[in-house]
Amino acid sequence: MQLYDRDRAVISGLEKLRFFPVALTGGTGTYLIEEGGRRLLDLSAGWGAASLGYGHPALCEAVSRAVENQAGATLLSTTNVAAVDLAETLLKITPGGDDRRVWLGHSGSDANETALRAVTAATGRKRIMAFEGAYHGGSQASMEISGHSAQEGVEKSEHLTLVPYPDPYRPHDGDASGEAVLEQIRARLEGDCPGAEVAAFFIEPIQADGGLIVPSEGFMAKLAALCAEFGILTVCDEVKVGLARTGAMHCFEHEGFTPDLVVFGKGLGGGLPVSAVVGPARILDFAQSFSMQTLHGNPVCASAAKAVLDTMRTEGLAAHAARMGDVFMTGLRELSGELPQIGDVRGRGLAIGVELIEDEAKTPAADLARKVVYRAWELGAVFYYVGMSSNVIELTPPLILSEDEAQEGCSIIGQAIRDARDGKVDEAKLAEFAGW
Repeated sequence: MQLYDRDRAVISGLEKLRFFPVALTGGTGTYLIEEGGRRLLDLSAGWGAASLGYGHPALCEAVSRAVENQAGATLLSTTNVAAVDLAETLLKITPGGDDRRVWLGHSGSDANETALRAVTAATGRKRIMAFEGAYHGGSQASMEISGHSAQEGVEKSEHLTLVPYPDPYRPHDGDASGEAVLEQIRARLEGDCPGAEVAAFFIEPIQADGGLIVPSEGFMAKLAALCAEFGILTVCDEVKVGLARTGAMHCFEHEGFTPDLVVFGKGLGGGLPVSAVVGPARILDFAQSFSMQTLHGNPVCASAAKAVLDTMRTEGLAAHAARMGDVFMTGLRELSGELPQIGDVRGRGLAIGVELIEDEAKTPAADLARKVVYRAWELGAVFYYVGMSSNVIELTPPLILSEDEAQEGCSIIGQAIRDARDGKVDEAKLAEFAGW
């Protein structure tokens, strides 16, 4: 029996978000190895998690060393050197005040949930603001403060207020500057969502699953100033777009503001489950035993994360991501001149979105996106689609991507769009792959 058929027989559908029948047996560098030995260029990095690609020596060495001489299994009732080293490094690389702490977890979901619980409990304010299209996680509380269409069946918190995300390609009220959104936020804070009752505004400095949307220039800094005016904390969700991916260590650096709390996940562990929240001690030391799980801060995952951060620094991966992002986006924009189905190419560094449209009215081409990712897998590349209308190709490859690999990716994407447009994708093969 083939691996994908074995998967169907034993793995719960509750945890599947499948786009094509890829079955992996290994990986090296920026390539995944499929059953049968076929190499696939990975332009997703497992939704951004495999920040160093596969088999990076620094990660292999750190994990092996941690397992061989394992300093316990938990941070809950003992400390361990790997967790403390990681926390010290995160404080060093993340700007903010002097009296700060680090909370360590497993995923972006539990990190955002902890930030939510901590800011409301510590401030005594119950309200939260966030953006339409935001995806802050898959746990109950993180879903309750998200605004993504994929979670429409989830009941939202009664204390949540959602506002539009500033999208220059599809501007709110026709205003690409984002000023109309800022005016709406101020009106809500002075009206039905009193600013004195809002604990925090959860922000994605690039709205990732909402469509890789880069905000209007200057918007985030103005929003942070507005929040400060009302005593509202800013919580910056850098889970997918942080840690060197956008050409800077932190995505918020592009936006000219420093958030009160920063949430990390995905690429922090290089493929291992680890997340973090960095923020003021008055929030993250608010109470003992407030947000804990047995394997939080375990030395193996903490060692992996420390190795990832060290490698980002020693190999200059932020600057490398900026250069490769320029190469990739230049190639994609050249394709857009040939392919009118490409409505927009946007991003920072190696966080890139390609919005597919049907016509000059910018009608989202969701069916085309579905076929493009499937055809790209047939052609030898892995990536997925995101967005509120499921029509944006998301490209978040390993940060070690080379120029040749970026050009190879452009070539495969171009061919996949042509083939999908020309009806060369078998609709029957897509039947079981619902995607978002």
